[in-house]
Amino acid sequence: MKNQTSPIVKLAVLAIAAALLFWPFLFQDVRSIQVAARICVFIVLVASYDLLIGYTGIVSFAHTMFFGFGSYGAAIALDRMGAGWTPVLLGGLAGVAVSLVVAVAVGLLSLRVKAIFFAMITLAAASVALVLASQLSGLTGGEDGITYRAPDLFKPATKLLVDEEGKVASLFGVRLNGKLAAYYFVFVSSLVLFLAMLRLVASPIGTVLKAIRENEARAEAIGYRVVAYRTFVFCIAAVIASLAGTVYAVWLKYTGPETALSFDIMIDILLMVVIGGMGTMWGAVIGATLMVLAQYYLRDLMGSASEALAGLPVLPDILSPDRWLLWLGIVFILLVYFFPKGIAGTLSARGKGA
Repeated sequence: MKNQTSPIVKLAVLAIAAALLFWPFLFQDVRSIQVAARICVFIVLVASYDLLIGYTGIVSFAHTMFFGFGSYGAAIALDRMGAGWTPVLLGGLAGVAVSLVVAVAVGLLSLRVKAIFFAMITLAAASVALVLASQLSGLTGGEDGITYRAPDLFKPATKLLVDEEGKVASLFGVRLNGKLAAYYFVFVSSLVLFLAMLRLVASPIGTVLKAIRENEARAEAIGYRVVAYRTFVFCIAAVIASLAGTVYAVWLKYTGPETALSFDIMIDILLMVVIGGMGTMWGAVIGATLMVLAQYYLRDLMGSASEALAGLPVLPDILSPDRWLLWLGIVFILLVYFFPKGIAGTLSARGKGA
């Protein structure tokens, strides 16, 4: 039976896509652009992880490991070879190659075991990658990470267009320089990867993955090679996560254990999947957007609310910005309670029931 996505969900996703498309013209401060770029990258990361957990029923804690391979591949190449597109391409391909090798090894060795044992194996693999990145300082920069230059096109001083006076041209007050080009590089790359995943889940392969998730024994009985399909989707998710890491590395111009391999990133991905809804690409867009916005702006909103209520007892202290993680947890609990299948999944289910 074909899943029907709620029109409300589709409208929300289109609104988010439109906002991200015009974001540099709507919000021109550096922090806002950083937030938008992070949303784009995490939409891809969350959607690729949803291929595993939502569409195939695979629980993995190694997704950030593949993200890190892509990030470090680009970072090492740009650091050793200098700024340019050749290092980005070679570094990205190296990250994809390493991700594929590791994904095939982990997949073939571990996907035959049950979910909890496979999850523990992926957690161990991710931990090994994090330790190696921290200790191989000659290659990865260790705990300090690697700082490097992006291709010249993305330098703030680069003039995409010039006016009559030879200065950087502006559009709606936004300077058409390299920083704008860097943002649209992230946006377009993320859009292409996301559309590729949408096409995959809409294909016959997507139907097989859902069949494996619902009843692995039945899928095996009717002739599908379950281990082969699970290994295939594990490799596809690894490649997409690696490419997302390469894109993010080019944007940040810095790669370190905390930005590429931290287990905190894995927790964020899990929360985004749950908030948006498993088994739906649309949920990845909603979950990633809400979570990133909360991480960056919830503290500021609480600070403003605390100042506005300064004359009242108790409330300013409860809304203190220092307690933003507490309130983030409360919001997450409420979302899970009212949207048990995630926002996209629950709204689609209600629309189908109606």
